Amino acid sequence: MGIEKNYPKVYLDVCCLCRPFDDQSSIRIRLEMTAVLEIIRLCTINELNLITSEAIIEEISNIPDNNKRIRVEKLLSTSREHIFIDEEIISRMHEIIAMGGDAMDSLHIACAEKGDALFISTDDDLITFIIGHKNIHINGYNPVTWLEEEGR
Repeated sequence: MGIEKNYPKVYLDVCCLCRPFDDQSSIRIRLEMTAVLEIIRLCTINELNLITSEAIIEEISNIPDNNKRIRVEKLLSTSREHIFIDEEIISRMHEIIAMGGDAMDSLHIACAEKGDALFISTDDDLITFIIGHKNIHINGYNPVTWLEEEGR
């Protein structure tokens, strides 16, 4: 039996997971799409560990475009860890809501904290919220920024 390495864990929110299938007419969207696909590639070759959650699965299930939903679900196939929502996560979500967080965003943050993962989103306001609260126990990044900082 070999020793399993601990690869960095990443929690891509649904905005990120949808980015490859968004309208690519904006340079920002194209850059973020490329960054998200690179992160997925790194998960595929086991340099990163993609974390999913019941919150992600539920949010994806609400994507009205069936083709887009299927393609987004396929990106999750590289995941090796799934966070199940429990009382601890619900309690933490309510704490984050009390800090001013949106309910769904707070649930995602609580899931990422439970998974001890980096939180990656294309939502600038959400990243600013995470960075601005010292009581949030994860780091939040835009996918492009994170790849640049990591030198990948």
